[in-house]
Amino acid sequence: MSRPDTPSTLADWQAMAAGLTLETRAFVDDTFVDAVSAETFTTINPATGETLAEVASCDVADADLAVGHARAAFDGGAWSRLAPGKRKRVLLRLADLMEANKHELALLDTLDMGKTVSSSLGDMAGAIACFRYQAECIDKLYGEVAPTGEEALALVLREPMGVVASIVPWNFPLMMTAWKVAPALAAGNSVILKPSEKSPLSALRLAQLAREAGLPRGVFQVLPGFGHTVGQALALSMGVDCLAFTGSTGVGKQLMQYAGQSNLKRLYLECGGKSPNIVFADCKNLDKVAKHAAAAIFHNQGEVCIAGSRLLVENPVREAFIDKVVAAAERMQPGDPLDPGSFMGAIVDEAQYRRILGYIQMGREEGARLRVGGEALPGPGLFIPPTVFDGVTPEMAIGREEIFGPVLSVFGFDSEEEAVAMANDSVYGLAAGLWSQDIDRIMRVTRRLHSGQVFVNNWAGGDQTMPFGGVKQSGNGRDKSHHSLEEYSELKAVWMSLAT
Repeated sequence: MSRPDTPSTLADWQAMAAGLTLETRAFVDDTFVDAVSAETFTTINPATGETLAEVASCDVADADLAVGHARAAFDGGAWSRLAPGKRKRVLLRLADLMEANKHELALLDTLDMGKTVSSSLGDMAGAIACFRYQAECIDKLYGEVAPTGEEALALVLREPMGVVASIVPWNFPLMMTAWKVAPALAAGNSVILKPSEKSPLSALRLAQLAREAGLPRGVFQVLPGFGHTVGQALALSMGVDCLAFTGSTGVGKQLMQYAGQSNLKRLYLECGGKSPNIVFADCKNLDKVAKHAAAAIFHNQGEVCIAGSRLLVENPVREAFIDKVVAAAERMQPGDPLDPGSFMGAIVDEAQYRRILGYIQMGREEGARLRVGGEALPGPGLFIPPTVFDGVTPEMAIGREEIFGPVLSVFGFDSEEEAVAMANDSVYGLAAGLWSQDIDRIMRVTRRLHSGQVFVNNWAGGDQTMPFGGVKQSGNGRDKSHHSLEEYSELKAVWMSLAT
């Protein structure tokens, strides 16, 4: 069977998958190598249960080697002291290579973690756009000249930090990698990437493309492995200057401790969420809003940090609106991730699959009303359909805890004050949404929501110009936009005396 250049059907994607050659070794100092221990771990296709590959399982020794090479590369200056315009050209070349290989990169993420190939292609567009945006920012961010008298010249300079370790999640493997790696590289740092053990394959392919693009030796390295081994080693390393992480709040708290136990490394965290999506009765088109509300939680199987998992609906329209959401959910069933027509794919692994089913059972036991879904689909593969619970109250676990799966909890409210109080009644603050035609209400509620980002009459809108991140236990720091580039640089104040 021939391998299509531009796959567009299930058969095309299956043929492309059959012809893949997978890189499974770590990428250290510009070379693909086995882990020092020679240990490996198995990565599995969750849609079929079949083994994809045995991947190098890195640990402390690998981290030590990579940090040493990253520091030598940084101190050598081939990248850190390269003119911004020249760094830009390399990163734009890498973005072009990603564009040329976007179907392969998308396929790797789909096979590795179960998301639909259509979603993966969308991720690739976002990842490529991120590299291009950050590359174009490099030579457009100026330093400062502070106001002084004639006796002095005061400069504020931006300089790269040094060695940056990026620990990225499995739900948007290459897109989250781009959000962390692109600004860190653009700023002139050496970067060590630790992909999730559940989705390492696209990161290793990216390493091949980075080498082809011309990134100097040791500037970009990839260490596949587990969080409690190589991830912990990077977090505790005295040679890592900055740690960027996307993942659970619990792990984020551990990483903060490791930063304090080691060298007080800079730490940027994008953690969990339980995002409220507020629908007021004055919305003009409830059918359209219901489709968006369903997509906000069921896209990517609900394995989304900003998933609109708490739906707050004004009571006069609640019953009718839930019927519309249920109807939309019934059209969003999981299917073969390689089928471009599938809306949802497979759950990433057995542990996450069991966790989601456990919460669904908990919802039943807590007394919430199951409106649709609730049962796993028969195998092979790990598939859970869209599940909607109505009558959820704030004390229920399904309404408070991050499930990270296709489970929607619906609440009713009677007033704007009640909606805001319910929305803010969470340890998380990553995202929030509100739907209304009343501009005064929109402005009031937007300002009162405790969230790093607010989507008004949409869900998950934005592009590379907008910062992404949370407040409270959803973390700190920001991905995307020029703000992320600033985070991966240090400010240096220079005071020059001009007095004779």
